[in-house]
Parts: sequence; C-alpha cells; structure tokens
Amino acid sequence: MQSVLNHILIIFTSSILVACAGAPRDEYAETRSRSDCIHEPSIRGYRVLDESNLLVDAAGRRVYHVVLQRKAWGLDGSWAIAFDARSTRICAGFSDLRFGGHHDGQPIRIAAIRELTPEEQESLLIRFGKKKPEIEYMPPPEDVQSGVVEELDPDDSE
Repeated sequence: MQSVLNHILIIFTSSILVACAGAPRDEYAETRSRSDCIHEPSIRGYRVLDESNLLVDAAGRRVYHVVLQRKAWGLDGSWAIAFDARSTRICAGFSDLRFGGHHDGQPIRIAAIRELTPEEQESLLIRFGKKKPEIEYMPPPEDVQSGVVEELDPDDSE
C-alpha cells in the first residue's frame, strides 16, 4: 500500500513539473526578476504606451519601462501623473502611480521597473505602435496571371 502511494506521489509531482516546463514564456518575467528603481527628482517626463505600460524619462538620458499591476483606464488621456513612494526612490512593489482623470482616484501599484537600452526602448515603441520601424520589409511579390500577347505586324502599314 505504501509503495502504491509513493508511485502516485511521484507520478503527480512529475506531471506538475512537465506541465510547468511546457508553459508559455512570460514576456515580462525578465522585467519582474530584475527590478530597477527610479530616483524621483531625476524624472523629466513620461510616455504612455498603453493602459498598463509607460516609459519614464530620467536625467542622464535614462529611460525606464514601468509596468502597472492592473490597467489604468484613461491613463493615455491624462495630462499628469504622480508617483507615491515612501522615499525619493520609486521601486516596483513599493510605489504607486496616481493620475488625473482616474475613475476611482485609487493609486495603482507598480509591478515592474526596468532601465532600457536605446535598442530596447525603440523595440517597445515599435511593439506598442508608437513608432514605425526604420526598415519596412516589402511584401513578397504576388503571382500575376499571364495574359494573351498580341503581336504587331511591322509590315502592316494600314
């Protein structure tokens, strides 16, 4: 009886491990695993990507990708945002975002902050439709149905 229970436990544990290994890749896993903080006085501006993603521009040409824990409906139409932090450092999991025009006025927790390279910044802008890619690929040529070719008689001068 003990042996049967051990086998069932091993099969159950193995199936969970196999299911986790085959799970789809989370595109923000790296963002959450490596969280940066922003020194609040260094913030120079922001750009809204969508209701839960924005880029924050800071001094020294630094740009941060800020991911919110939930959608902030109306964020893209808001004219100002503010950060609630316990110190001058805005960090994921400890700081909140407030913005004018939010329906309930409640702050929204910041899920992740990551400093971006210029290439990563451009990639995000393209992915969220805020910038067109510099290189646009031509669509493959379409097959054209051939038509009937009419030959002209050069001797026919009528």
